Amino acid sequence: QVKLVESGGSSVLPGGSLTLSCVVSGLDFSSYGFGWYRQGPSKRDPVASIITDDTSIWYAESVKCRFSISRDNAKNTVYLQMNSLQPEDTAVYYCRTVRYGVFYWGQGTHVTVAS
Repeated sequence: QVKLVESGGSSVLPGGSLTLSCVVSGLDFSSYGFGWYRQGPSKRDPVASIITDDTSIWYAESVKCRFSISRDNAKNTVYLQMNSLQPEDTAVYYCRTVRYGVFYWGQGTHVTVAS
């Protein structure tokens, strides 16, 4: 079955950096796009970033120039490099894909930005 497993979340100070990873199994990874979504108290831009199968990329306005999404097809992994983190970025971050009209989510990884 399709499975997505996120990792890399942690507690950091404002201005800090984190890299999230999403390891995917159960599908032909290189043929699918993926997104990083977040759910937090600020409810700010729930869709953080998306990368398509041909590596077209989209960022929410609030994370442009701070976050960078990438993928490694050899490792079946999607990454989200997050820099200059702000308290408003505090959230549970989820990786998501869609296959045959069905959405698949990971379990989420917690990011807390606080002093």
